[in-house]
Amino acid sequence: MKAIILAAAVVAIGLMLTPAPTDGHHSFAAEFDADKPIELTGIVTKVDWVNPHVWFYINVRDPETGRMVNWGAEMGPPHGLQRRGWRRGTLTIGEEVSVSGSLAKDGSNRLNARSVTLTATGGRPGETLDANSSQAITP
Repeated sequence: MKAIILAAAVVAIGLMLTPAPTDGHHSFAAEFDADKPIELTGIVTKVDWVNPHVWFYINVRDPETGRMVNWGAEMGPPHGLQRRGWRRGTLTIGEEVSVSGSLAKDGSNRLNARSVTLTATGGRPGETLDANSSQAITP
C-alpha cells in the first residue's frame, strides 16, 4: 500500500513540475525583414490591445489597383507602449494614421511598426509615437 501511495505522490509531483504548453514568442527576424522598410497611410479598422503584442489594422488604397487593402501592424506589448505615451484609446476606429516599419517575410499584408503618426482626427495632429518595435536597432 505504501508503494502505491509513494508512486502516486511521485506522479503528482512530476505533473506539477511539468511546464504547461505555451505559444512560443517569435523574434523580429523570424517574421519581419529589416531590409524591407515600408511606410503606409490608412484608416484604422481594428485595434487589438492584448499581450504579447498590440496589433492594429488599417485600410490602405493600393496605388496600382485602387482597391482597399487591409494591413496589420504589430507593435510592442501594452506595458511598453504605455511607457511611451500610448493608451488604449490612442488609436480610434476611422482615424487616419501613417505607420513606418518593416514588411513581413512571408509577403502578407503585415508589418512590424516602428512609429505611428496620428492625424487631426485623433486629437493630437501630427504627433508621432514610438511603436516599441521588436526590431533590434544597431548603432
